[in-house]
Amino acid sequence: MSGHLNERLGAPRVALIHALAHSVNPINEAMQRTWPEAVCMNLLDDSLSADLARNTAAGGVGLDDAMHQRFEALAAYAERTGAQALLFTCSAFGSCIEAVAARRPFMPVLKPNEAMVDEAVALVAGGRIGLIASFAPTLASMPSEFPSRVDLVTALSAEAMDALNRGEGDLHDALVVKAAQTLKDQGCSVIALAQFSMARAQAAVAQAVGLPVLTTPGSAIRVLRQRLQSKVAVKQA
Repeated sequence: MSGHLNERLGAPRVALIHALAHSVNPINEAMQRTWPEAVCMNLLDDSLSADLARNTAAGGVGLDDAMHQRFEALAAYAERTGAQALLFTCSAFGSCIEAVAARRPFMPVLKPNEAMVDEAVALVAGGRIGLIASFAPTLASMPSEFPSRVDLVTALSAEAMDALNRGEGDLHDALVVKAAQTLKDQGCSVIALAQFSMARAQAAVAQAVGLPVLTTPGSAIRVLRQRLQSKVAVKQA
């Protein structure tokens, strides 16, 4: 089905590009709930996150030219299949995704945390944002995506990712809750879960801390849909 036919039928083709297997289910479930008419394709290369973690642990340049080329290759493949929008679900690869987007001004290309950052900043109204990640490289890159005026406190729960890798979802959620409680004690009024894989803990965190809890999937889908609809409207004008 061509991109033009997809647009007329209201069924846009969206490529979901993953560097962690744990990100696949959260975003697909969110797409089914909030944008069911979209036709989703999933591209997963879990060696991206493994290689990034290995490179940074060894003191190397994590997001080097080779990593940028790998992201460009994934984006180019998705584009050739007829994708009309690209949503990356890997929070630690900001500059790679920005390079992909710069080459494609004609289509929406969204970083996983881009929309959530905007929502968190709008919601906090001068207060303090607590950002939780379970993948260390995410906290090396994502804080710089917040405006410098924002009071941001971060927390890493690598044990949560370890638990998820072992299939212990309940323990993962409990560890994320523990990190959120620490951030609340530090004066945070909004909690942001940095990775798609952490979205499963949203309800537990919200119940435990009684604060707004933002996740990347929901925020990203809302913004991606708006951008794609805007581009389609411009084409049809």
